[in-house]
Amino acid sequence: MISPLARPNVLLIAVDDLRVQLGCYGSKPVLSPNIDRLAAQGTLFERAYCQQTVCNPSRASLLTGLRPDTLRVWDLSTHFRQNHLDVVTLPQWFKENGYHTQCVGKIFHNWRQDDWRGDRLSWSEPEFLHYATHGNDQAQVEGKLPPNLASGVGGVECRDVPDEAYYDGRVAKRAVTALQALKEKGKPFLLAVGFWKPHTPFNAPKRYWDLYERTAVPIPEHLEPPINVPEIALTNSRYDGLSKPEELREMHHGHLAAISYLDTQVGKVLDELDRLKLRKKTLIVFWSDHGLHLGEHGLTRKTTAFELDAAVPLIVATPDHRPGQQTPALVELIDLYPTLIEFCGLPAPHALQGRSLLPLLTDPHRRFKPAVLTQTPRPNYPRGRRPDVMGYSMRNDRFRYIEWRDFESGRVVARELYDHENDSLERVNVVGEGRYQTVLPGLKRQLAGLVGR
Repeated sequence: MISPLARPNVLLIAVDDLRVQLGCYGSKPVLSPNIDRLAAQGTLFERAYCQQTVCNPSRASLLTGLRPDTLRVWDLSTHFRQNHLDVVTLPQWFKENGYHTQCVGKIFHNWRQDDWRGDRLSWSEPEFLHYATHGNDQAQVEGKLPPNLASGVGGVECRDVPDEAYYDGRVAKRAVTALQALKEKGKPFLLAVGFWKPHTPFNAPKRYWDLYERTAVPIPEHLEPPINVPEIALTNSRYDGLSKPEELREMHHGHLAAISYLDTQVGKVLDELDRLKLRKKTLIVFWSDHGLHLGEHGLTRKTTAFELDAAVPLIVATPDHRPGQQTPALVELIDLYPTLIEFCGLPAPHALQGRSLLPLLTDPHRRFKPAVLTQTPRPNYPRGRRPDVMGYSMRNDRFRYIEWRDFESGRVVARELYDHENDSLERVNVVGEGRYQTVLPGLKRQLAGLVGR
């Protein structure tokens, strides 16, 4: 155990359903100045991937350092302690090593209406706004509620209300108060701030909609499933508005507004960290639990094995490493647990299945992992039982290779292959094309090595 005086603080900023769509990632016309500022002060990971493309398994994996198959968590309702009662979470380990740990907002994702809500072992004090539903995030104001100026189709909402009318404004306000109290305690802390946006509904306050001109909002062009894609790769969340581009544009307008609303709340927390002069003592991690489809491939929402759902934004800013770095290395969210404990001088509480990212913070261009793994089950939400089929999706430097396997026998029932050198939008499944048959055996072996069978 290292000296408490030498211990850096940790600020985890988690966001929900944010795909790789930020100004710092080159996405136009996204307005995200606060997150962009954080990227300029830290290291931006250009190719980071989640372990499963839905909230609960992804968050449970990151916060325990174990993959979904190890945890046996593949749905929204299974708590990670249901099958691994004694697993030590990332905040729990910091708490056991002298840190004050605090949760403001959505960090874990547990929908069971019982004592498993959240995770009391992980935190030094009760959580705040950690347990709710996105559908209940409706504007709360004094007096009469202003009208919805959006169509309401698909859950979009535009009301002239203050930031605190919705969950994330209140999360940011409480996080600022928490930082002030933590500064007064004078004890090393791990503060986890979990924002609920830009998950649907797209209901940011009007001033964030006003940042964007509707006619300038880009909409995707590839609104059909990939050529030769197996049906199992798709989901029931289909986009049925191909003949209504105005609805698609409004949905993307609302999505951009939600990102900018989120960005402002992140900025409030970062500004307070600076005002309290805590930045030089604090490691900051910004991450999203998975990506999202908004009409691309003819789909909405997530739970696919495609790049749009698997890739996530990830930014790590430390007091000790060069600011403004970008790394093209393939990394996974599961790598964050070993990264944080190594940086803070803590041993591992149990075997971790990720690798520390610290070498990349020193040399962002070094080789790190040859490939990374994301998965998604079928049915999409197994609801407390074992999946029928699991899609294992491997990404290496050039290819995304996917096997859909019968979960009990391991028999492959469908395959996909996307060549990112020639098809970055994954429009054509080329697994059956003759010119790729020489690379398939190597990809199969590489995937088998990641899956373990």
